[in-house]
Amino acid sequence: MTIKKSRIVRLTRKWHRYLGVILGVQFLLWTIGGLYFSWTTIDEIRGDNLKNEVPILSKDVNYITPTNFIKQYFNSSDRITSLELTTVLEQPVYRITFIRNHKKSVTLIDAITGKIRKPLQEKEAILVAKNTLNVVAEIKDIEYLKTTGNHHEYRNRPLPAYAISFQEPANTTIYVSTEYGNVQTFRNNQWRIFDFLWMLHTMDYQERDDFNNVVLRAFSLFGIFTILSGFGLYLLTSKTFNRKKS
Repeated sequence: MTIKKSRIVRLTRKWHRYLGVILGVQFLLWTIGGLYFSWTTIDEIRGDNLKNEVPILSKDVNYITPTNFIKQYFNSSDRITSLELTTVLEQPVYRITFIRNHKKSVTLIDAITGKIRKPLQEKEAILVAKNTLNVVAEIKDIEYLKTTGNHHEYRNRPLPAYAISFQEPANTTIYVSTEYGNVQTFRNNQWRIFDFLWMLHTMDYQERDDFNNVVLRAFSLFGIFTILSGFGLYLLTSKTFNRKKS
């Protein structure tokens, strides 16, 4: 082996060893996350196994048509993005999402009287949460949320909202939006583990879902370099390969 070749082998082995240690930790975290994702049930993580079926709207009710209240409550500059006929505490309502002054807003309209329905109060939010559960459980804690951070389990969802935590057998926190009048999401310990491992998996330590972040891209490139350097070391130090080359 020439001096130039031995130097290349030495430098390649050095970088391969250092990158292998650094990447090895991340590969271990990816493997642990993959094991958890594959050995858990997504329905239980999302809390779907605890949810009641969505109430069916009655066909025998004379619902007011949207044209009767849109001109009354909305300006010509408002941009309606969605209009949904649903129920809040078994009462039919229109849930209208619109953009006003470059800000997203939502309004609930009674689908029978055509009057605006006020946002949910705490007692109403508790009833909405209990009606959504298919098990009976005692309430452990109630929290009214006006703001959430990037790492909060209710991040990027409508505010204000009530976080209503239930004891066993639910062992779940149900988030109820006051303005939307509905349950936005379920959060349990399984989901919290999933969320943490997903953060490590995507390497997006802010909002979890950015697969184009710089850290992930860098580790991907380093991973390719480490694999290629391993192949290179094998070829450079393999007696069989060097014998054939000679």
